[in-house]
Amino acid sequence: MSAQQEAAFTFTDSNVAPWLDSKAARGVTVKNLGKVNGRAMQLVRFEPGVVFPDHRHDGPEFIFMLEGEAIQNGHVLAGGWSGVAAQGTVDERFRSDTGCLFLLCYAV
Repeated sequence: MSAQQEAAFTFTDSNVAPWLDSKAARGVTVKNLGKVNGRAMQLVRFEPGVVFPDHRHDGPEFIFMLEGEAIQNGHVLAGGWSGVAAQGTVDERFRSDTGCLFLLCYAV
């Protein structure tokens, strides 16, 4: 594999990536797993009772719930569930009453 091809890949060990406080909401922490071509991937952790600010999706957003549960526009996402939001949609009162951990892929 050439150096140019190798540069197109990013590998992240989520076990050692640091948890960072979200700039958007208290009680939310994230692990940045990678970013390329206007898309990013994060692990996201909500403490119990967190309500995330309403926001419009600049591109498609993909959520895969790993632990706990969250409510996205009235739909409960428990462990093993996924949610896909089209570009231009709005998340209103995305929240977790129990706390949760999910994988998030979104446009940056």
